[in-house]
Amino acid sequence: MRDRFCCAGCAAAFDVIAELDLDAFYKRRDHGSDARPLRPDADSPTIDYGAHVEDKGNEQGLNLMVDGINCAACVWLIESALAKVPGVTWARVNMTTRRLTLRWQKDKAEANDLVARIAALGYRLAPFDPIRLEAATDTRDQALLRALAVAGFAAGNIMLLSVAVWAGTDMGPATRELMHWVSALIALPAIGYAGRPFFHSALSALGHGRVNMDVPISLAVVLATGMSLWETATGGLHVYFDSAAALLFFLLIGRYLDSRARGQARSAAAHLLALSARAIRVLESDGTQRTISPGQARPGMTVLVACGERIGTDGRVLDGGGDVDTSLIDGESLPTNVARGDLVFAGTVNLGEPLRISVTAAGDDTLLAEIVRMMEAAEQGRATYVRLADRVARLYAPVVHGLALATFVGWMVIGQASWQVALLYAVAVLIITCPCALALAVPAVQVIACGRLLRRGVLVKSGTALERLVKVDIVVFDKTGTLTEGRLDLIDTRRYASADLRLAASMALASRHPLSRALVRATPLTTVAEGVREVPGGGLILDTAEGEVRLGSHEFCDATDLLERESPEVWLRKPNESPVRFAFADRPRTDSGSVVADLQKRGLDVVLLSGDRRRAVADIAQRLGIRRWMARCDPVAKVRQLETHHHDGHAVLMVGDGLNDAPSLAAADVSMSPSTAADISQNAADIVFQGDRLGPVVETIDVARRAGRLVRQNLGFAVLYNAVTIPLAVAGLATPLVAAIAMSTSSLLVIGNALRLAKGNTS
Repeated sequence: MRDRFCCAGCAAAFDVIAELDLDAFYKRRDHGSDARPLRPDADSPTIDYGAHVEDKGNEQGLNLMVDGINCAACVWLIESALAKVPGVTWARVNMTTRRLTLRWQKDKAEANDLVARIAALGYRLAPFDPIRLEAATDTRDQALLRALAVAGFAAGNIMLLSVAVWAGTDMGPATRELMHWVSALIALPAIGYAGRPFFHSALSALGHGRVNMDVPISLAVVLATGMSLWETATGGLHVYFDSAAALLFFLLIGRYLDSRARGQARSAAAHLLALSARAIRVLESDGTQRTISPGQARPGMTVLVACGERIGTDGRVLDGGGDVDTSLIDGESLPTNVARGDLVFAGTVNLGEPLRISVTAAGDDTLLAEIVRMMEAAEQGRATYVRLADRVARLYAPVVHGLALATFVGWMVIGQASWQVALLYAVAVLIITCPCALALAVPAVQVIACGRLLRRGVLVKSGTALERLVKVDIVVFDKTGTLTEGRLDLIDTRRYASADLRLAASMALASRHPLSRALVRATPLTTVAEGVREVPGGGLILDTAEGEVRLGSHEFCDATDLLERESPEVWLRKPNESPVRFAFADRPRTDSGSVVADLQKRGLDVVLLSGDRRRAVADIAQRLGIRRWMARCDPVAKVRQLETHHHDGHAVLMVGDGLNDAPSLAAADVSMSPSTAADISQNAADIVFQGDRLGPVVETIDVARRAGRLVRQNLGFAVLYNAVTIPLAVAGLATPLVAAIAMSTSSLLVIGNALRLAKGNTS
């Protein structure tokens, strides 16, 4: 179980919690009184969480926002504490969305009691509100950005002063002391301000009897600053305010990137949930109507959906028919024709005549809700991904603190040194082992790699996307809008009579059907025909002097006895003439074939998963040289295919653009979307690329692989640096000045190595 912790501090917290009598702990904390509801803000009124409880038969549920989560072990601590409560049947924290989902038996627990147990561990909670969560996230990001700017300004200016001190061999004591005091005047307020995210977290953790990684970080900064101030005040020579400020600067970079990445994932789920938030109209048995929220609907109710409305529940069509925009489910631009008895899903849009639907599922039981759950489950798995630098740094806290303490005690007892000298040696150990180079090993390379990709039109949204991309051995593509342009075009316009094409296009101008729009694009100078009427689910009719002209499906135009091919089509039937078939196709992107070939040359297996028809998918796969493909894949089927690859030990890159691709984008190890994708898919994807070409997929993989090599080199250097310098510091051979120089030099070497990625090829 301990291998789930991202740091030694969280592992220690687990040991404490495992032995803790939680009930006694809560009674002591509340002075023997009943558990009290949490005040999420000092000035806000007490919240009655019972008012936000969802009643589901014998169970009750509650969705909460959790503030103060910094690592996967925090998630485990909350879940394990709740699991000890009798009656709790489900407790899951999503680290990315900071959402706690609780389910319990109503006769065995109460909402306020459960909330108080988590508050006792030092976390702040409030009822789940996407708007409030987004506002809080923006406020936190702005605060981190301000702290980052202050730390960077201070580190840069103090470094200039330090260089002057180091290089000034002929500098007099008064001048050197003045330089130190100027550095202190810059450093003290800057460190006090920029270090607040770490100091507040560390104090909160210690105040509630637990330890996190912010505790050793804060200790290192405080000791470095305190010793520097002491040396300055006593006229000492060894002042290293620059090290403390630089450490804060680079740590804040990583924290800000992590917060921004989680914010993108939160907005993805929020956009999907918004698709089912509209009110629905329920038809009563006496013919009256009433409006309710989708979550209040129950199976068996009859719902009326007008033309153009979004369907709010899953159900079967009782009456009506026509086209339904199902791109949310199958990702295809061509609508699906539904009739009596067909199943429709929440989130899809009725494009035809009004529908009466018998509800089969509503609220959390719909397919749309299942898609959201899959996204959150996938993000939860991704959030537990522990970066390589974090895994290496896991031993930092106990080893470094132990070495510093041993150095202090050893020099006082064995070395017979004064406590000031012993403390200086101990601080030198903390400084020389400061995880600056280790903290820079990953983010320095990531920042430079992301900057290089940005100049090529590729936006990397997740701080760990490139690291995860290195492990990819399978690339899964969606078809429509990804490998293809996502737009149906008329095939070979030269073979059609110009009169037929103009007539069909003039009728098509009266319709918003995708195939009608494709006909119009084929003849852009056409004017709309007067008197065109639309038959839902069939097509268009134009009355002329010669008779009725029809444009629509083969059944509508009485062309069932003619040869059909498995591709989108529209038929035109004029009086006393044979029907004319207009065929359409979705063209591949210009570089799809070369991109597939380049990926295969790099040892990657390319797979095509599409919701389109088997013939269309087979044709594209054959043209592009893709051997493994699957047609008629809905979102659930795509996610299951990815899970199969994961089970077989593969790492998957998913490239898709449709709303239906959002769950599989979230479930993949890493995901990419073109900038033309639906907003929800861009939000779910780790990487978004501009333009109408797929070349950025290959470019991003190449950059990620080069970045991975540089990260390993940086980490190797950081380990070697510590192996050489720590014994020197423990032996008293490295003063704080030498320690500061060594630490700064290691950081510069790591940055210099990372800068190699900014130029040159990626081979």
